[in-house]
Amino acid sequence: MKKAVLAVVTGAAVVAAALVPSGPAVQAAETAGRAHTAPPGFGSALSSVEQKSWQTNASVNAVAVAGNLVFAGGLFTRVRPPGKARGVGDAARKYFVVLNRTTGVPTRFAPQVNGPVWSVATSPDGRWVVIGGDFTVVDGVPRSRVAMFDVATGKLVSGWDPVVNFRVAALKITAKTVYLGGSFGQVDKMARSRLAAVTLSTGTLLPWSPDANDDVHAIEVSTDGDRVFVGGGFTRIDGRYDHALAMLNAKTGALLSMRASGAIPAKTDDCNSQVKDLEVQGNKVFAANAGSGIGCYDGVLAADATTGKLIWQSHCLGATEAIKAIGNWLYKGSHAHDCSSDGGFPDKTGMHHLLVYSTITGKLGPWFPNTDAGGETLVGPLAFASGGNDLWAGGDFTEVNGLPQEGLTRFSSAPGGAAPVRPAAPKVASARANKVTISFPTVLDRDNLTLTYLLYRGSTRIGSWSRTSNSWTKPTVTTVTDGRLTSGQALSYHLEVSDGRNLQKSPTAKVKVR
Repeated sequence: MKKAVLAVVTGAAVVAAALVPSGPAVQAAETAGRAHTAPPGFGSALSSVEQKSWQTNASVNAVAVAGNLVFAGGLFTRVRPPGKARGVGDAARKYFVVLNRTTGVPTRFAPQVNGPVWSVATSPDGRWVVIGGDFTVVDGVPRSRVAMFDVATGKLVSGWDPVVNFRVAALKITAKTVYLGGSFGQVDKMARSRLAAVTLSTGTLLPWSPDANDDVHAIEVSTDGDRVFVGGGFTRIDGRYDHALAMLNAKTGALLSMRASGAIPAKTDDCNSQVKDLEVQGNKVFAANAGSGIGCYDGVLAADATTGKLIWQSHCLGATEAIKAIGNWLYKGSHAHDCSSDGGFPDKTGMHHLLVYSTITGKLGPWFPNTDAGGETLVGPLAFASGGNDLWAGGDFTEVNGLPQEGLTRFSSAPGGAAPVRPAAPKVASARANKVTISFPTVLDRDNLTLTYLLYRGSTRIGSWSRTSNSWTKPTVTTVTDGRLTSGQALSYHLEVSDGRNLQKSPTAKVKVR
């Protein structure tokens, strides 16, 4: 038998498909993020395979984690097991639920809250959880829009009772202080325009009062505790112009320079871009924007948490509601529909409600699970929380990855990830003597961009290629010539595609050598 010789043919069409503009940018993000060495099977810090969790009967607006507990607040009144329809096996949990972080099952910690919860935060030591919202009574006791619980006992903390006159939509807890943001104008009958601070130990109102002229949606604190970041729809704060994003002195409330806020367009009648979520990681602060108006800024930006200088900015269209940094990746909940300006998917490719960016480059990375936006507000994910190796997502969705799951879901770093799509049988032909031509296109993987393609003649591997693909560009086609074969031979070929852990095998294609 003649010795087989393998040649790879890369025609113009193949080269063009491999070099689409989005490919290198996205691939760069995956490479940058791998400095954080993800477990085999997926390319970012998390798998795109959702883990089981109980669900809700309406929107989840806020999520937080402390130890092995997950706290979720929202508009829901009942919770039920995964996979169940409304009313099947459900239990009462009105506006607030506490779940076991390992199992996703509700715990006995079940406070009675008489109004919607819009914000949840836990203390750095995990001992306390604070909720904010529209409620006025908790566990039969008056609590005006904010309340604190002892995590160990599940009991309302007596005596900790700041009186807030309107919605508390944002919370952040430090070692000694609880920062409040929202739509309120008074705390304990003292003027506090949409921002306030109370002591963690007693709930006593503090002098900190950097008044904002419009709603505050998010609050974060720098790693060293010296600066407070505020996001919302305001245009003035501490008596000075600052739109949507501000940095404040944590002790005095004085406005500090936040040059990155200049990347957010000024408010006009046609465009009002508001910061909906904030995240601090190390010396970076990330801001998530949602814009009202066609083409109004909906993206994510990263800034230096000390100087306020802009580091990078994405410009995807489709309001961003939630962000969470895990390792070198920033996970995003939105209804993104056009990321072409970031080298990603163009408009009219569907809604991409769950995405990830490299925290280093700001480029889209390899994580593409999805939800719908089937709830009342038609937005999708609204809130994220993490214990470091997982991501809890709350929102107004009713499906996750095409399967029923309402209001709440979770993803983890458990090894495995989504398997590549099973490849079709390779196309084979023998148009020239002693040679067979084999071609195959790339396939998709929901949490990897780059896959390994292994081609076999019978049980003999005759080639291996690394190829990158995504859902919004045409597949790359690889064409191979298997030469020095014997005329009249009946051969079979198949393809195997691997993401480093999961392997998918194609059907066999048969051919007779000319």
